[in-house]
Amino acid sequence: MTFNFEIDTSWCLDQLQKDGRITERDKMLIQTTHRQREQLKWHPLQWIANFNLVDQSHPQSTLTLNRLCQWLAEKSGVPFYIIDPLKADVPALTAIMSQEFAVRNRILAVELQNEHVLIATDQPYKNEWIANLERTVLPRKIQRVLLSPDQLQRYLVEYYQVSRAVSNSQKSSSYDRENKGVEALLQLGDTQNPDANDQHIVKLVDWVLQFAFEQGASDIHLEPRKDTGKVRFRIDGVLHTIYNMPANTLTAVVSRIKILGRMNVAEKRKPQDGRLKTRTPKGQETELRLSTLPTAFGEKLVMRIFDPEVLVRSFQQLGFEGRLLDDWKALTSHSHGIILVTGPTGSGKTTTLYSSLKQLATEEVNVCTIEDPIEMLEPSFNQMQVNTGIDLGFADGVRALMRQDPDIIMVGEIRDHDTANMAIQAALTGHLVLSTLHTNDAPSSLTRLHDLGIQPFLTAATILGVLAQRLVRQLCPHCKRETFINEQEWKHLTFDYTIQMPDFVYEAVGCDECRQTGYKGRVGIYEFMPLSIETKQLIGANADLTQLRTQARKEHVEPLRIAGARKVLAGVTTLEEVLRVVPLN
Repeated sequence: MTFNFEIDTSWCLDQLQKDGRITERDKMLIQTTHRQREQLKWHPLQWIANFNLVDQSHPQSTLTLNRLCQWLAEKSGVPFYIIDPLKADVPALTAIMSQEFAVRNRILAVELQNEHVLIATDQPYKNEWIANLERTVLPRKIQRVLLSPDQLQRYLVEYYQVSRAVSNSQKSSSYDRENKGVEALLQLGDTQNPDANDQHIVKLVDWVLQFAFEQGASDIHLEPRKDTGKVRFRIDGVLHTIYNMPANTLTAVVSRIKILGRMNVAEKRKPQDGRLKTRTPKGQETELRLSTLPTAFGEKLVMRIFDPEVLVRSFQQLGFEGRLLDDWKALTSHSHGIILVTGPTGSGKTTTLYSSLKQLATEEVNVCTIEDPIEMLEPSFNQMQVNTGIDLGFADGVRALMRQDPDIIMVGEIRDHDTANMAIQAALTGHLVLSTLHTNDAPSSLTRLHDLGIQPFLTAATILGVLAQRLVRQLCPHCKRETFINEQEWKHLTFDYTIQMPDFVYEAVGCDECRQTGYKGRVGIYEFMPLSIETKQLIGANADLTQLRTQARKEHVEPLRIAGARKVLAGVTTLEEVLRVVPLN
């Protein structure tokens, strides 16, 4: 027996009462409440969710929109679906039906499978559209799913807007693009290339940025290919492809962003850097660092997002705990010397430095930084940017800062002998210097300074301590589950350190909260090595890396993999994740 009717508020209330989810009194309350003009457009479930009623079958929870949708899905036998915007193939989904047809029937294609097309609706008992659509999706079959009215309203608009912007940008002609990368191809009579200021391109750029902020991305990659370019986001350290865009539309999007970042739009042969300020949907000012690279098929653009919420955090949020926190605070309270934070790109060094400096920058001290580039403007520091165009490098910057009566100097990165030398001079003349290095672990950053040509006795005299760090993804609290541990793997991680093997650890599962990845957010793991008298004597005597590591071991400095093992024991992350990011030397 097939139904074909549209559910309304009174039907939903009757059924909810029948199923023992609401009381007679709840029903009366909703029926007698007058709706405002905009609320008349709401779906019945949105209107009922608005009242935050107690779910009579689970008195500890309320009837949220999500719960109501799950109830309706069970009742109608149409599975409940949640859109993951990162996985949607928007061009293919919008090609299935026209926007008019989708809006008229309040349906949306949400997923393409080998045999089926998943079509979502928020009216599970309406099905007169099925017959019309079946002919167009052959040979695939239609499978209906229920979507929350919130998601349906949003993506009905968003999917078609994005697709329309892409296809219109293909149609709107304005200027002929000059040679397209390596394989310049002469297209006769083709002047159909989109312009960077075209309103469709403007819309696409806005959509990409808004989407990136919403998903908590740290980087946006725009990568040209021969026919279709890719848009990828880095989220929690892992790249996800979110859109495949026609190559010439992607080129126009890149040009639009270059205009916004005040870069030279005409110059496509050499790499350029720029920056862009914008506001996130939450209204926070956010800085984007832009960088282009000429590739075989045109310019690749990467935007690094410096979210103020991410850059300055409390030590607890960074993953500093107990003894490490006390030792780090004690080290940074010294009046002179050098403190190094080390790790590969993207391991959170800048965040650690900013958060530490923010604690140190009181009214009584002068904090000066030299950075390349300034990643976030912070009112309590005096920040200066490296500018190679006028020969202002790190070393010259430190030289200038030393005449500014500073107490604390932060040097963005020690890359060469001159910078290392100036940092040493600053520390010897009574300043506290914080800086970063790119090395694998704490002991190797000491030998790295010697490679840069610094005399061992100077290193011994000035370095106070080294903090090596990595970021590991945290397990999603909603879906992580216990699992048995493989003794071999545990030994591989802890090596010759005696850490009691646990009975169980947690593994990543994946749910709607964490986009099926099993992880949500990241936390730091640290190897902290304050320099003792003995270590300084070893350095002064030109000890090699093995001797320094042995000494660190004697002083109970736990290497990164042990810090990682402790996070696994605490149920914060998984064994695989630690093995993925930590060097096992």
